Amino acid sequence: MPLNVPGILAPLQFLVNPRVIVPGLSVKDIRHLDFHALKRAGYRGAVFDKDNCLTLPGKDTLVPDIEEAWEECRQVFGEGNVLVVSNSAGTHIDAGGIQAESVRHHLKVPVLFHRSMKPAYSCVKQIRSYFASLHDPVKDDELIVIGDRLFTDIVMANRLREKSWTERIGVRPAITAPALNPQTASQSEMLPLLTSPPTRTTLGIWTTGVWVKEATFMRFCERKLLEGVRKWVVAPAKAREKAKSLTQTGCAGGETGQGDGE
Repeated sequence: MPLNVPGILAPLQFLVNPRVIVPGLSVKDIRHLDFHALKRAGYRGAVFDKDNCLTLPGKDTLVPDIEEAWEECRQVFGEGNVLVVSNSAGTHIDAGGIQAESVRHHLKVPVLFHRSMKPAYSCVKQIRSYFASLHDPVKDDELIVIGDRLFTDIVMANRLREKSWTERIGVRPAITAPALNPQTASQSEMLPLLTSPPTRTTLGIWTTGVWVKEATFMRFCERKLLEGVRKWVVAPAKAREKAKSLTQTGCAGGETGQGDGE
C-alpha cells in the first residue's frame, strides 16, 4: 500500500476540528443496518469502503457473511446509487483499472476511479460529481458513507457534510446525529436521528468489526481518540445546548407568567 498523504494530513484537521472523526452511527458490520429505514429517512445513495468492510483485505469478493445484507442494500438504493470508493481498487496504483473491474464484477456495483487517496477533498469532489451525474441526482445530504477507518472513511463522510470553510475549522451546525451503541442500534433508534432534510446530513457509519486484524495499533489509537472527543468535546457541547434550551424555556415561561399576572 502506497503512502496515503491525505490520510496523514487528516490529523491536522482533527487538531482544529476534533469532530471530524465522529461517526453519525456505529455498527459492528452492515448486517446491523436497516437499509429500508435509511431509505425512508431520505437517504438515497451509499458510499462503501472495500477492505475489511465488504471484502477481506486485498480480496475482491464479498465476505459470505454479509451477502444477504449487501443484496438488500443494492435493492433498496437501486442500480448506480451504491458506489465503492477504495484506496486500492480504482486508484492510480490500480494499473489499467484491473482490480476495479474485478471488484465491480464481484460486488455488482460501480467503483470510483480517483487519483487522490481518501479522505482527500479531491476524492470528495469526485464522489459528488458521480452522484450529481446520475439520471436522478443524489445530493450530499442523501448519502451514507460506510467504512471501518475513522481517519479515512469517517473524515471523508464529514467532509461531504461541509458547505463552507467555517465548517472545515469546526464551526458546525448545532444538530448532529449521535452515535449509537454498535450492539444495540435498531430501526426504532435510527429513525428519530434521520428524519427531515433540515436536520439530515451526510451520514458517516463506522463499522467497528473487522474481518481480518490489520493496522491494530492505528485502530486502537483511533478508538481512543474518538472516546476522548466524545467525552471532552461532544458531551460538553450537548450539555451546553441542553442548558441553553432549558434557559430559553425558563425565560419564555417567565414572560408568560408576567403576562398572566398583569
